[in-house]
Amino acid sequence: MTAELWALEATTAASLIRLGAASSREIVSASLTRLEQVNPRINAVVRRMDQEALAAADEADRARAAGVSLGPLHGVPVTIKVNIDQAGHPTDGGVAAYRDIVAQEDNPVVANFRKAGAIIIGRTNTPCYSMRWFTANELHGATLNPWDAAMTCGGSSGGAGAAVAAGIGPIAHGNDIAGSVRYPAYCCGLVGMRPTYGRVASFNATAKGAASISSQLMAVQGPLTRSVRDNRLALTVMAQPDARDPRHVTPAPAPPPRRPRHAALVPEMGTTHPRIAAAVREAGRRLTAAGWTVEEISPPRLEEAAGLWPVIGMPDVTTGLLPLVEQNGDAAIRRSLDLWQRCWPGADAAACLAGLGRRAAILREWQIFLEDWPLVVMPVSCNLPYAVDEDLRDEETTARMLREQSPMLAVSVLGLPGLSVPVEDSAGWPAGVQLVAGRFREDMCYDAAEIIEAQRRPVQPIDPREAA
Repeated sequence: MTAELWALEATTAASLIRLGAASSREIVSASLTRLEQVNPRINAVVRRMDQEALAAADEADRARAAGVSLGPLHGVPVTIKVNIDQAGHPTDGGVAAYRDIVAQEDNPVVANFRKAGAIIIGRTNTPCYSMRWFTANELHGATLNPWDAAMTCGGSSGGAGAAVAAGIGPIAHGNDIAGSVRYPAYCCGLVGMRPTYGRVASFNATAKGAASISSQLMAVQGPLTRSVRDNRLALTVMAQPDARDPRHVTPAPAPPPRRPRHAALVPEMGTTHPRIAAAVREAGRRLTAAGWTVEEISPPRLEEAAGLWPVIGMPDVTTGLLPLVEQNGDAAIRRSLDLWQRCWPGADAAACLAGLGRRAAILREWQIFLEDWPLVVMPVSCNLPYAVDEDLRDEETTARMLREQSPMLAVSVLGLPGLSVPVEDSAGWPAGVQLVAGRFREDMCYDAAEIIEAQRRPVQPIDPREAA
């Protein structure tokens, strides 16, 4: 049994530990052995914590033996992305200049995982400054997709996605401002939740300066897992209150939707790969078979919402991030952001302020739409996962990619929950879709995802593959 403990879902592992059928030490040791076996081939975990993790697992086992009340993830291994604070470890964010910035306290996300009894076994890779849909940097190197080494593992939580896909822990922490949880989940065949902004508290004491407008409105923390039930559990753990984040909201129970079990289907946004459109329609068929009313109908001003991402976000990038990139960034982030600027020019303070007004108007229209269509099924991306470093090629390629990523950008702008969930069963790469609901209605995304998930084989960890 020990040889298979690393492949368990978090909910199963927690149950075995609670019942005494397996110890935390056994499960954590198995995960560390798996890390040793596969991580050299994918470089998902860039800071190992073997001794710290084993000591915490032993303490978890002693607590259970003493009859202490156990948290929902007691003794279960998880990973944390290198761009949030974890006491005693660098918050480097893939930036060589930050390799010695060691956190003195835990980010609320890390603190909440610990309170739930989780055991942190390592920290996962991200692109420099966490601003690409690809995961590589000059500090830690590139992370490879276990499905296909020639295909991006996604970004910026690419290390998180690759780790879970390859069986290095059942839950990985990620964060998302333009798709950085949903896209790695999509590229790695996983479940990835971008929660409503304000749902999960976050604060990095190591961060200097004030939070940007786009960060305050669009940056969130979320989990990546192999199953819907693990993702639901992980979000519950992550979403506990913390006074350090003024955005955090503990929502009241939501009233039932006016028209429950109704889903709007958006198979295509502009030019969409036929395989992606087919996955969206297949998800719709599975919901229909479960008694849902499904109709191909687009939410209001969807493309306009996506177009607001650069209007709101690029002034912050230009004034706040670019000077840091020029000083500390690596060649890839400099090239990538230069191409972004060429494709998204002219966003100034006046345009940003006007865009914020348009955002409120579009969100109002969406909320009215969601009264009748409380779930939207749409692409995560309009194309298949890109070749490694495709974003560095040229301006034309970047412009196409930015259009193809518009389904994620629109949801980020509106601050709504978006869940990436795989649909296909495939020996190659399993295409997935994005489920979107109203504010703080992550539960509705999960309920629909469980129906979609039930009609495919469970996602199992995979052994890393060479480039196809």
